[in-house]
Amino acid sequence: MKSSRRLWILVAVVALVAAACTSSDGGTTTTAGQGGGGGSESGSPVYDRVIANDKVRCGTRDDLPGFAFVDSDGNRAGFDVDFCKVVAAAVLGSADKAEFVDLATADRFTALQSGQIDVLIRNTTWTAGRDGKEGATFLTTTFYDGQGMMVRTGEFSSLDEMDGVVVCSAGGTTTEGNAATEAARRGLNWEVRSFEDVGVLQEAFQSGACDGWTSDVSQLTGLRSNYPEGPEALTILPEVFSKEPLGPAVLDGDSKWAQVVNWAILATIQAEEFGITSANVDTFLDSDNPAIVTFLGQEPEDGTVLDPGLGLPTDFAYQVIKQVGNYGEIFERHLAPLGLERGINDLWINGGLHYAPPYRN
Repeated sequence: MKSSRRLWILVAVVALVAAACTSSDGGTTTTAGQGGGGGSESGSPVYDRVIANDKVRCGTRDDLPGFAFVDSDGNRAGFDVDFCKVVAAAVLGSADKAEFVDLATADRFTALQSGQIDVLIRNTTWTAGRDGKEGATFLTTTFYDGQGMMVRTGEFSSLDEMDGVVVCSAGGTTTEGNAATEAARRGLNWEVRSFEDVGVLQEAFQSGACDGWTSDVSQLTGLRSNYPEGPEALTILPEVFSKEPLGPAVLDGDSKWAQVVNWAILATIQAEEFGITSANVDTFLDSDNPAIVTFLGQEPEDGTVLDPGLGLPTDFAYQVIKQVGNYGEIFERHLAPLGLERGINDLWINGGLHYAPPYRN
């Protein structure tokens, strides 16, 4: 009797646990990151929202030459702007369906978490803390960068000469902590001051309140190009003292949308490796290379069009390249004019870090 009673109790407990795992209407309750998709048909609430809105809302900025700014004609331009267009071209078939939401540095992750934006592409560094604490999933790095120091030309030639100085940086970024760490490592006494607004930081620098201006080298290069006294008035010192991988981020828990954005970005890298550009992409549609035909969403000789199940149109890579261009084109269009060299941002076959996984089943 005792063994039968114990068996009955065990069955009852199992039944109670099973009941706790189901909702009142008989459906299964899931948590973020477990594939529930919040009731989404595709398993991706963000993807469904993008399709319903017929636009991709991209968190960005409008004041950083080379990356994201408004040109003299009032048009959006820049490296990050083009990657927002890449996502729109891939998902919706039109680069013009990218909608830009300007965000202050401190508001980037809040906007992502609240659903104000669908993807964040705003020269944002991928760090362990941001990956774990900001509700963000970081994707393929679009620009490998590092932190540097900008000074008035002729005042300093290296970081080691900068003892007892005031170093200014943008608030709410990784640069403050990096600057403090580098000063300690070199045995230098720096007073690090932060500013929430880049315009106010520049005014402080121009007034002499800052001896050095620290940020990612790419950002310093862009700001230097537009400096009121001319770029020659400023010098970026040769030392680079951090790793700053910049790239897109999406909301945690929506792996489907993360895949969509990731493979759209990767298409620009693979296209450059194939030698496919916005100017010649149509000539590759009937290529003798089946890998290229498959990549562009065309029908190879065996009649099997690649559909990897990403939720993207089969010709998404074609649309990306035709409308925006490959990675090299985007770089040359926006960053090369600033004097930035490819370096580690070249393809892996040229000694760089950019590498796309295979576009095949």
